[in-house]
Amino acid sequence: MSVEMTGDFKIVVEREFPATPEQVWQAVTAETSAWLFPSEAMTGEELVWEPPTHHVNRMEGADGWFNQLEQEIEPRPNGRSFMRWAHSGVFPGEPVEGEDQEDGIHQHTVFYLHTLAEYLEHFAGRPVVFADVQGPEASMAPDGFQVVRAALGVAADAPVGSAASVTVAGLTGAIVDYNTANFLGLRTDAALYRFFGRNAFGGPVGMTVHDFAGADRDKLAATFQEWLTALYPGRPPRE
Repeated sequence: MSVEMTGDFKIVVEREFPATPEQVWQAVTAETSAWLFPSEAMTGEELVWEPPTHHVNRMEGADGWFNQLEQEIEPRPNGRSFMRWAHSGVFPGEPVEGEDQEDGIHQHTVFYLHTLAEYLEHFAGRPVVFADVQGPEASMAPDGFQVVRAALGVAADAPVGSAASVTVAGLTGAIVDYNTANFLGLRTDAALYRFFGRNAFGGPVGMTVHDFAGADRDKLAATFQEWLTALYPGRPPRE
């Protein structure tokens, strides 16, 4: 089967991290469940493996499709590091009218790397339990992400460091660590909770949990799936 490609892209994000190059390397090559998603999802070829400074992974598919991630890591004073993250690839499928795919990838990347910094600062090296859940089709409505914000008690203009009012499955005493129009990050003493307003990019609202207190993965996923789904009872899907 042939897949039509709609253009290539390259996203570059640079930032400092509160960890040594060795710690950053470990996180981006082996501890991805703690801030991104399990590394098993990256099944490509390791083109460059030069710990702890340079890593390139590339996946290729039919009709010229590819997805490549590159990390260049440098030491900084006081046990810190600087990383240049480059994500390049090809957009598969038909573009969605009115949606900027490259901007969507850029916003996701900035959020993921912020989550990496949160992990390195607060939970580095601790075992993680990862859960990923998606909202129903109805969450694709234009106000889909606002529904999640309301349930969490976090306004669109809530500052970093403010408290969230929700209490569900251990999400108690959470503070806001990230807040933009389409993304929200909450942190507790035991976990990182990430909320994705992908309704802005043609998908359902989603969330991930990175738990560092030994939660049961299946129970964790089931609890938040039930919670997220219940936020949209009887709501029509996006037109």
